[in-house]
Amino acid sequence: MDLAIIAVAFLSGFLMLRCHMPPLVGFLIAGFALHAVGFTSTPLIQSLADLGVTLLLFTIGLKLDVRSLLNKEIWFGASLHNLMTTALFSLCLIGFKTIGLSAFQDLATNELVLFAFALSFSSTVFAIKALQEKGEMNATYGTLAIGVLIMQDIFAVIFLTIASGKTPGIEALILFGLPLLRPVLFRFLDKAGHGEVLVLFGIFLALVLGAGLFDAVGMKADLGALIVGMLMAGHPRASEMAKSLFNVKELFLVCFFLNIGLSEQPTMQVDDCPSADAVTAIKGVVVLPRV
Repeated sequence: MDLAIIAVAFLSGFLMLRCHMPPLVGFLIAGFALHAVGFTSTPLIQSLADLGVTLLLFTIGLKLDVRSLLNKEIWFGASLHNLMTTALFSLCLIGFKTIGLSAFQDLATNELVLFAFALSFSSTVFAIKALQEKGEMNATYGTLAIGVLIMQDIFAVIFLTIASGKTPGIEALILFGLPLLRPVLFRFLDKAGHGEVLVLFGIFLALVLGAGLFDAVGMKADLGALIVGMLMAGHPRASEMAKSLFNVKELFLVCFFLNIGLSEQPTMQVDDCPSADAVTAIKGVVVLPRV
C-alpha cells in the first residue's frame, strides 16, 4: 500500500511541476484521490509526516533571530490579526446559524467563537513552503510573515495548554537550563564536519533534544524543535545545518501533505467542537500535529 501511495504522489507532484504549479498541490490532490478510492493513511506515513513538521520547525528556528519576535510589527501585527479575524469569523458563523444553515444549528455561540478563533490561524507549513519555492524566505515581508506565524504558534500552544487542563509538571523547569548547553552544542557543531554527521547531529537536536525532551516534560514536542533551532541560530554554521537537512525535511513533508488527504475527506458536516478540538483541527493539522 505504501508503495502505491508513493507512486501516485510522485506522478501527481511531477504533473503539477510540469504545469508550473507547486508540487505540494499535487501531493494534496493525490491524498484526496487515494482516499476517495479506499486508501487510508498508514502509521509509517503518519510518523514521517510528524517528522517532517518537526524538522521544518527546527530549520525555521535555525534561521530565526529571537529578538525579531519583539518587534512591534510582529507581536502587535499577530495579536491584531488574531483579534480582528476572530471577530470577523465569529460574525460570519453566527450569521450562518441565524439564517438556518444546518451545519451550525447545534453549535452554541461560545463554540462558534472558538471555531472562529481556530480559523484565525494561518498554515505555517503551507506559508513556509510557498516562501521557499519563491526564494523569498529572506525578503523583508518573508521574515515578517515567519515571525507572525511563530507568534500564532505560541498563541495556539498557550490556548491548547489552558483548554486541555494539562499544565507542565515541575520537571519542565529543566528547560530553562537549555541555554547553558549552548556552548557545548556549539562545540559539537564546530566538530561535526560537513557530511552525514552534520545531518545526524541536526536530527538529534530536532528530535531528541528538542521534541523528545519537551514531550517528556509535558510540553509540545514541535515547540521544542523550534526553540532548540532558535538556540542554535547564533552559530556561524547554523545556515549550513539547515541546508544539509533540506532534502530530508522536504521528503518527509511530502508525507505530511499526503496524510492530510488520506486522513479525511472534506465535508460540509460540522461536529460539536469541545474546547481544544477546534484549534487542533485547524492549527494542529498544519503545525501542531500531536496533541
